[in-house]
Amino acid sequence: MEYPKAKITRLLIGYFEDDNRRIEHAFAVLKEAELLQIKSDTAYDDEIVIAAALLHDIGIKISEEKLGYNNGKTQEEFGPPAAEELLKSIDFPLAKIAIVKNIISNHHSPSKYDYPELELLKKADRIVNKNES
Repeated sequence: MEYPKAKITRLLIGYFEDDNRRIEHAFAVLKEAELLQIKSDTAYDDEIVIAAALLHDIGIKISEEKLGYNNGKTQEEFGPPAAEELLKSIDFPLAKIAIVKNIISNHHSPSKYDYPELELLKKADRIVNKNES
């Protein structure tokens, strides 16, 4: 895939529109994930890292619209279908969409999957959340 970061960034901004806090958070998580990648000997799929980092909280919007609130559980529930729809719109590889969906569905819970990208996302998100609070 050519320019996945640019394509997914456009999706993220279009999706969250004027919710700058959510957009900035996603950018910060991606930046932190990229920094952690550099320091690691683990092999990561860059497209999965980018998609998971930028779209990990995508379920917030639907949760707030449907339920009036969001939490980790609702983000994990509503995020994967929204991410799938967005990623399919840019012809993101289907096999990678499945992994991104699994990561989003598990980023607030004890890990059910052994994807290195999931652990990377969780660590990056924790660091950013700590810095934002």
